[in-house]
Amino acid sequence: MRLTRFTDLALRLLMRLAVERGTTPTTREVAGAMDVPYTHAAKVVAKLQHLGLIEARRGRGGGLALTPAGREASVGALVRELEGAGDVVDCDGEGASTPCPLRSACRLRGALRDAQEAFFASLDPVTLNALVEAPTGPLLISLSPTPPRG
Repeated sequence: MRLTRFTDLALRLLMRLAVERGTTPTTREVAGAMDVPYTHAAKVVAKLQHLGLIEARRGRGGGLALTPAGREASVGALVRELEGAGDVVDCDGEGASTPCPLRSACRLRGALRDAQEAFFASLDPVTLNALVEAPTGPLLISLSPTPPRG
């Protein structure tokens, strides 16, 4: 299984905000620090704000901040939400012209669904806070500093 770029970016953005201390970087600053296009970061910020994981304030003195719910968010629940409930394989032919002819008797789809759920379940107890605890958090902030406003 491979996470979408959107989910990867959302997790990295949340981790970045979790290690910010006393600052509220803008979407543009976070995008620059993470070396991703601003438009992609803005879409992720909108989704994370909608989920109540971050606050985004506009104007002078504004910026992005993690909410208490964001700090305690389960990585498994977050990945489920961002990835959606889709199957690992496309047996119904949504991406192809016809459905798989084996789908009525195949056990692969169920096995892969079980494996996908096991993947999510292994991430359920992991919180965002756990991902950025020392020594990881200080290292994250030193690797990609938020550029100064100016």
